[in-house]
Order: sequence, then C-alpha cells, then structure tokens
Amino acid sequence: MAEETIFALSSGAGKCGVAVIRVSGPGARFALETMAGRPPAPRQATVRAIRNRNGEILDRALVLWLPAPHSFTGEDMAEFHVHGGRAVLAAVLDELAGLPDFRPADAGEFTRRAFVGGKLDLTAVEGLADLIDAETEAQRRAALRQADGALDALYGDWRVQVLALRALAEAAIDFIDEDDVPTDAVEQIGTGLSALIPALADHLDRGARSQRLRDGVMVAVVGAPNAGKSSLVNALAGRDVAIVDAEAGTTRDVIEVRLDLAGVPVSLIDTAGIRETGSRVEAEGIRRARDAMGRADLAIELIDSSAIQQHVREEQENRIGDSGENVECWRILSKSDLATDASCDVGGSGSTFRHAISVHTGAGVDALLGDLTDFVADRAGLTESAGMTRARHRAGVSAAHRNLLRAVEVCDIASLELCAEELRAAGDALGRLTGAIDSEEVLGEIFSSFCIGK
Repeated sequence: MAEETIFALSSGAGKCGVAVIRVSGPGARFALETMAGRPPAPRQATVRAIRNRNGEILDRALVLWLPAPHSFTGEDMAEFHVHGGRAVLAAVLDELAGLPDFRPADAGEFTRRAFVGGKLDLTAVEGLADLIDAETEAQRRAALRQADGALDALYGDWRVQVLALRALAEAAIDFIDEDDVPTDAVEQIGTGLSALIPALADHLDRGARSQRLRDGVMVAVVGAPNAGKSSLVNALAGRDVAIVDAEAGTTRDVIEVRLDLAGVPVSLIDTAGIRETGSRVEAEGIRRARDAMGRADLAIELIDSSAIQQHVREEQENRIGDSGENVECWRILSKSDLATDASCDVGGSGSTFRHAISVHTGAGVDALLGDLTDFVADRAGLTESAGMTRARHRAGVSAAHRNLLRAVEVCDIASLELCAEELRAAGDALGRLTGAIDSEEVLGEIFSSFCIGK
C-alpha cells in the first residue's frame, strides 16, 4: 500500500448541511487521534470535537474509523462528517494538510487505491464512474450492475475458460507422450472454442445498444421551414425551448434538449428548416441540420399538411435527402388540424406517414411520444444482463473474438503452437478489460475521469 496518506472532500463543493472529508493511508488513525481523540469502534459513527494543533475546537462532527482491510480502499481510512460551511471545511482540510506525510488526493485516487488493493476491478471502477454520472433510472441500474462486478464475472469467466484451453494446448505440445495428457486435446479445444466464440459475438452485438444507454440516443427533428419542428420540440420537452413564429427560417442553429424516455437519456435536436436560401447564416444552419441528421439514431421529418394540400408532397418528401446509413427516418404529418385532404394516408404498412399530429390541439402527440419511447428503449437494448458501455470494452472483446477465430483455424495437432499463441492473446485481451493485466496508460485515462475525493 501507499506510504503517503491522502485526504479530500468527498461530498462535493459548496455550502451544505453535512460534508464528508475522507482520509486513507497509514496515517488515518493518527489523524483521528490527533484531531478527535481515541478512535471509535470500527464502523461506528461517534460525535467528537474536532480540534486543531493548538487544541482549538474547529467543529463538532461525526467521525468514523475504518481499519484495513475492511474499507473502500483496503487501507486504514477515517471519515470526518463535519458541518458544510466553507470556513469549517477550510479549517479541517488545512489541519489535515499540516500532518506529516499527508497530502490532498488526486482525482480518482481513492478509487485507484481500491483497485490496487484488489477491492475493485477496472470494469467495476468504470461502473462506479457511470453510477456517479447516471442521469436516468435505467443508467443507474446498469451502472450499479457493473459496479457490483457483473462484467468482471463475465470477462473473468471467459478468461478462465481461455486459459484452460491454452493450458491444454501447451500440455499437448510439451507432453504429448505422457499418459495424463488427453489424446483428444484438439477435439476438446475445438469444443471449448465453439462455445466461447458465439458468446463473445452475442456480447458484441448487444454492445452498441448498451453504449447508447450510457451515451444516450439522438433524435433529430427535421423538415422544411414552418413545418412545426420547434413546436413539436417544445411539446415533447414540456417547455418553451425553441422560438416559434410564423416567419419562415426562425431556427437558424441546432438546439438540443435532453429528455428521459424509458430511463434512457435522449438528445432531441431542433434544426433549421431545409430549403434553398441566399442567406449565409441560414445556409450554415441548414448544413448543421444535415450534419445532425447524419449523426442521429432517428430523424423525425415533419411535413406540413398545408404543403400536401398544395400538391407539393413530392417536393417536400425529396427535399430532406439521404439521412445516413444507420439513421431511421419517420415521416410525420404536422398541423393535422388544418388538413382536409382525405388522401393523406397515415398509419398502416403502406402509408406515407407514420403519425399525424397537431401540436395546437394535441392530437397524435401522445401516440408519437409513445412510439418514440418504444424506439428509444429498443435502441438502448434495456436488459437486466450486463452489457459493455465503453469503447474500451468493445475493443478488448473484439480483439479476443478475433484471436479465438484464428485459434479455430489453426486448431490441429500440427499447429498447436499457433493455436496456443492465439489463446494467449485472447486471454490477455480479456485480462486487460478487468485489470488482471493492466496498462499504466489505460489506468491513467480511467481514473482521471473521477472527481477529487472519489
């Protein structure tokens, strides 16, 4: 464990009723004895006077003594639950800074010490970071599963299986004439690979959806000027976030609104009306609208019912253009309260429009919102099983999957050395995911995302 003792405010900055100051390292007990007297019983909160080196009382607070190894970091830890005024916090932190071999913690250093001490694996560390950043209920549940070790158990089990297959291959190479080495080693390795490869492939297939739960789903509202885009965005958001006016071209930039649908964070984008224009500002807004469409998971294209009645349906429908390979596009008839054209086909497998809505009367808006919620839930792949939430996970599992596929290709008695090497690489890729095999560069990137005090 570390020789230095670290400390930090762990409950966030700003004035509050109670603030938690955390101490971890070999000097944690000394801090308690120096500032609050004899340490209380382990894990038992006790009210003590907190004093400075001159014996002056700084505050009366709850103190906790958490001796190693039964603490978050695995080291001796202490906590001071003081009143959250700025002067109190400054006085207590200043007193801790004056103790020998004490220093303020770096960002994520408590969690890093927990990792080094074997209390957390890397996927649990990332789950903890996601739990702190969770904005929705579904994000909270997914992050908690990961923080509790769901991915560690999954990747760890795969790695154990890969290592067993590698051991079998190497034993067959070195001791092929020994009685205790199975003569059907190649067959056993092939059977093991035939079970592992589909499992990793399925995990990769579900990975993009799991990452959407963490990063959110993007929905772009697009269409011609005055199609009702801003009115729809305001209606879905439940507040006025975009300017609505009869003048065409009111929206000239991309406006983003965050929604929570089915526990999934959604970025709802209001865009500039797409049309030919001589205005450089409006043209830039239209360029950004097309860019947002290309990055979105879903483009909701609004078509004004009055345009349909004026027999310019084809022009309106073709104006938006290609929305991108992976972008689903819904055509929605807007201002349905003004429509009189009976040929406006809505709903059904062969219909032109998925929904007809009127923000003015509210007609069809709830049905659209329900449909949108179902789409978001499906795209995020809401499930109770653990899914990878980061690009690092996808890269590691993809690498392991490729190695296993190559191992199958060389799984014969004449090429067992090559098979064993591919199995070694696959095991290492899975080990790097959990930190069983770690890289200082990866550790630095992960822990730097934490706040100081965690």
